[in-house]
Amino acid sequence: MAYFLQQLINGLTLGAIYGLIAIGYTMVYGIIGMINFAHGEIYMIGAFVGLIGLLALGAVGIASVPLMLVLVILGAMTIAGLYGWTIERLIYRPLRSAPRLAPLISALGLSIALQQYVQLTQGGRVKTLAPMMQGGFVLMRGGDGFAVSLNFLQIFVFLLTIVLMTGLTLLIQRTALGRAQRAVAADPTMAALCGVDVDRTISVTFVIGAALAAVAGVMVVLYYGVIDFRLGFLAGLKAFTAAVLGGVGSLPGAVLGGLVLGLVESFWSGYADAAYKDVAAYAILVLVLVVRPSGLLGRPEIEKV
Repeated sequence: MAYFLQQLINGLTLGAIYGLIAIGYTMVYGIIGMINFAHGEIYMIGAFVGLIGLLALGAVGIASVPLMLVLVILGAMTIAGLYGWTIERLIYRPLRSAPRLAPLISALGLSIALQQYVQLTQGGRVKTLAPMMQGGFVLMRGGDGFAVSLNFLQIFVFLLTIVLMTGLTLLIQRTALGRAQRAVAADPTMAALCGVDVDRTISVTFVIGAALAAVAGVMVVLYYGVIDFRLGFLAGLKAFTAAVLGGVGSLPGAVLGGLVLGLVESFWSGYADAAYKDVAAYAILVLVLVVRPSGLLGRPEIEKV
């Protein structure tokens, strides 16, 4: 029981990170019906910004961990948001009315370009960070002496995910920007006729999704302490899987899909061969889509003819 509880905590932590990345996929798809396959690289860039920021703040003598985290997270969100705005402005906006294959191929090409850009500027070696948030709570001990622990960093990841999801939900449901996003997602032409700035709304959506991916990148740096330029590809693929699993276009579905994916990987690694945890995650995706093609919380699209 103790080992099961520990794997549950680990899986929820990993799932929260996947959920933050998946939100970017589902927001972009929900508003323009396209998948931004360069989103994983934005997450990777956010991780590098977080690492560089933490090392720079430590070098200038800032020793307060909470202050460092606030400054680094805000900085990573800002820089990633600029990348998201640039991607939408230069890649997706000119191809918005093109066949769906064109932006898909462009996004894949951009993903490779960003990956190589980071490799050239930061090097190909793995970058490490010493643990910054140590300590935690021992929840229980099993009969064999195994201790179930919940460390401060895991608590921070949970709380930050809840705060960001709550803020994003309130933004979409109770602000003018949220109303504009929902209008553009429903019918961009009619939204434009009603006075909504469609281009601005889509750009802001890209910025928000990129900023959340950057937060996930900073969390990965703090949690694992190891990153490299290849970090974004696999994580982006996992987050896309989480978005599809939960239902592309559904924000709660993206978080739910991330949590399910994190739990599957954690329990598979704990009770079976960790080398096949990715196979298990994708197998779960296939099974869910066979039973429910729109995902766990997604709604079937109805096309009027």
